[in-house]
Amino acid sequence: MAITTTDHAVPHTSTVPANAGQKVELFVREHDGSPSGPSADRKVVLMLHGRSVPTLAGYDLQHTSYAWGEALARAGYDVFMMDLQGSGRSPRPRMDDPCNVNPAQQAAVTPPLEGPRPPSYPFVLTNSGSDQDELGTVVEYIRGKRGVAKVAFIGWSAAAFAMGPYAIRNPGKVESLFLLGPIFPPKGPSNPPVLPVPGFPTHVLTHASIDQALAMKCPNQHEPGMVDVVWKALMENDPIGRGWGKILSSGQPAGVSRFRNFVTWGWNTTTAGQDSVLGGSVPALIVHGEHDQTANTTPPSANPALDFHVPALYDAIKGPHKLLVTVKCAGHSMPWETQHKNLHNLSKYWLKHTKVDGKTQGSFVMDENGDFSPAP
Repeated sequence: MAITTTDHAVPHTSTVPANAGQKVELFVREHDGSPSGPSADRKVVLMLHGRSVPTLAGYDLQHTSYAWGEALARAGYDVFMMDLQGSGRSPRPRMDDPCNVNPAQQAAVTPPLEGPRPPSYPFVLTNSGSDQDELGTVVEYIRGKRGVAKVAFIGWSAAAFAMGPYAIRNPGKVESLFLLGPIFPPKGPSNPPVLPVPGFPTHVLTHASIDQALAMKCPNQHEPGMVDVVWKALMENDPIGRGWGKILSSGQPAGVSRFRNFVTWGWNTTTAGQDSVLGGSVPALIVHGEHDQTANTTPPSANPALDFHVPALYDAIKGPHKLLVTVKCAGHSMPWETQHKNLHNLSKYWLKHTKVDGKTQGSFVMDENGDFSPAP
C-alpha cells in the first residue's frame, strides 16, 4: 500500500515553565496509509514517545523491518508520531547550555564543559501538565485536519503519564489505548508540586547507555549491531548533542542524546480507575516484556513516585475491557528487539478488533512465535 509521509509543525502555546506563553511548533510526522474515502472511515493513530527516546528513533527506526509507524500505515492506518518539548525535533528550551545537564552526567558532555557547573536554569524542564497540554493540542490538530472524532493512542514507557490521564478526561476523543512497558507508580502523587520544581532541565544518554538498555536477558533478544543502529538514529535527532562528548581517536566527539528532565503526578491506582473510563469507553491493552526492569522496579523502590509495576496498572483499571500481555524474551526496548514484528502484529490486531486472541479481557503470554496462551 502506498504511504504518504508528511512532517507537520503543530502550533502550540507553551505551558512549559521555561518558555510559558511562547508560541512554539511541535514536531509531528505522519505516515498516511489510509485508503481514500469518507473521513468517517479513516482510522487514525497517535504514537507518543517515553522519557528518553524521541519519536523517530522509537517509532520510525529506518532499519529493515523496525519502523513501527510505517508498519501500521501499510496496514491501512493514518499514523501520527509526535515529539513533546524537550525531545527530538520539538523545541528544547534551556537544553542547549551544557551547564543545564544533570551534574552527575556532566562529565559525559566535555567538551565544551570542563567540570560540573551550576545550571543557568536551575529547574526541572517539563511536567505532567505541560505534556498533557501538548498531547491535547496535537489531538485537536489531527481531529481537525483529518475530520475524525476519535484517535487511537499508542504510548511507550513514560507516555503513560500523558496518555492515561488524557484518555480518562477525554474519552470521547480516544478510540483505544495501547501502552507498551507503561511507567505506572501505584502510589505516585495525585497533585502537582509548586512549579517550576528546583533541579536541572537535561539528562543525557551515551552509547554505553544504549548498550546497557539492550543488554540481553535471553538468547537472540536483539540482532547483532542494534546498539549502533539505535545510536545512529538518536544522533540524527540531536544535532547539538552529537557535537558534545569526549573526543574519540577519530577526532570526532562521542556525542550524547539529550532528553528532558520532568516531574509527574496524577497517574496512580486512584486515577487509573477513575470513573471506569479505562477499560470502559476506552478499551485498554497493556503490554510488557518479561524482562522489563524499567517499568517493573526491581528491587522495589522506597520512593512511591519511583516504584513502578505494570501488572498493578492492569489491576487498577476498573472497566472490563482490559488486557495484559507479557511478551517472552523481551525487555523495555521491545521496538528494537527481535520481538518487534510480533509487537507490530499485536498492535495491528488490537487497532482493528480491540481484542487479544479474540478476547476483550484477561492476561496472556505471547511467545517468540507470536502465539498466545493464558497467563499462569
